[in-house]
Amino acid sequence: MMDFRFNERTTKLVGEVREFVNEEVIPNEARHRQEVDASGDPYRRPPVLEEMRAKARDAGLWNLFLPTTEWGGYGLSNLEFAPVFEEMGRTPHGSEVFNCQGPDAGNMMALATCGTDEQQEQWLLPLLAGEITSCFAMTEPDVASSDVTNISARIERDGDEFVINGRKWFSSGSVRETCKICIFVGVTDPDAQPFATKAMVLVPLDTPGVELVRDMTVFGYRQTIGHGELHFRDVRVPVENLLEEPGSAVGQSRLGPGRLWHAMRAIGLAERSLELMCNRVASRETFGRPLAEHGVIQDWIGRSRIEIEQTRLLALRTAWTMDEIGGRLARREIAAIKVACAKLLLDVVDRAIQAHGAAGLGQDTILPEIYAYARSLRFVDGPDEVHLRSLGRWEVRSQLAAAPAAPAPAPALVESA
Repeated sequence: MMDFRFNERTTKLVGEVREFVNEEVIPNEARHRQEVDASGDPYRRPPVLEEMRAKARDAGLWNLFLPTTEWGGYGLSNLEFAPVFEEMGRTPHGSEVFNCQGPDAGNMMALATCGTDEQQEQWLLPLLAGEITSCFAMTEPDVASSDVTNISARIERDGDEFVINGRKWFSSGSVRETCKICIFVGVTDPDAQPFATKAMVLVPLDTPGVELVRDMTVFGYRQTIGHGELHFRDVRVPVENLLEEPGSAVGQSRLGPGRLWHAMRAIGLAERSLELMCNRVASRETFGRPLAEHGVIQDWIGRSRIEIEQTRLLALRTAWTMDEIGGRLARREIAAIKVACAKLLLDVVDRAIQAHGAAGLGQDTILPEIYAYARSLRFVDGPDEVHLRSLGRWEVRSQLAAAPAAPAPAPALVESA
């Protein structure tokens, strides 16, 4: 039986994170933007962010995503961590304050789950300590990366080394000076079965042949994390840097929790957008009465509340299912929440922007930044259409499998001679 009630540990952490976000993170959003602008480097962590990270660590709110108590994690299940991450997600930089940001959290999960002792010592521990950051290089500019079988970047063995060649872009985190390690996804044998040839290799970004070409903006925003275009030309790394054997499922085990985290962040930002919308319409009048009294505004608010609650329940059900049967078997639920959360956030933040009038377009609110993220969420970890395609195929198969056998046809009538 599904039970989404918070246990004592979850209730405690949700309250602590909510209080920290309300008292430390949200009040410093404007300072964060000002310090980034003043630095001239949009990718450097501003002083206020480092201050908040230090406070979060001192408060014991650090690396909460780790599903094990090893390396200082809390050992939270997906169902326990989901509502905690929603609270972090109410502000764009919330997850980074608690060292739970992407792509680092997913990369740390992959290293913790499948990394060798040497890989964990060299890369996982500094990531957990917040001393370095990382990136994940999968999407390519030259192919439709929504179909993973199109990936063309090569990983070829040459003695005790891998030789890596390819172009990647929107490799989140790769622009930062603190980014030291890349998880590179490539093809080991282009003539083999498509799903049996993908491998993941750890590539230090200071390796000869790695070139950062440019940062990709998101609707004109240069986000602090950065989304680099990277060229890999005859990059050589030891074979010991292999993280995922060809044809294994490390990548999917990394992406499954990541899609749930994206969903919870989207729900948190939708709650924040609804809060901003309610505050705005309560403080403005048109045609002789407060905006909040107009029927269309009440419709927006009511629909937003319904959609948030529906999506949250689907997300919690997905988290529960992942805990019960594992991420690989919960792919249907993960695909559904990935699509639902993007639509939720787009709809709610769009209404909030509309309710703010011209103010919703400018830099005086967080809404435009949320909108840019919401629209990009339809591509993050695979476009909506790919997940809907998978859902459609699964649904047809399950419906046909559950359908009763068709009755035998009636015998044909034969006219008498």
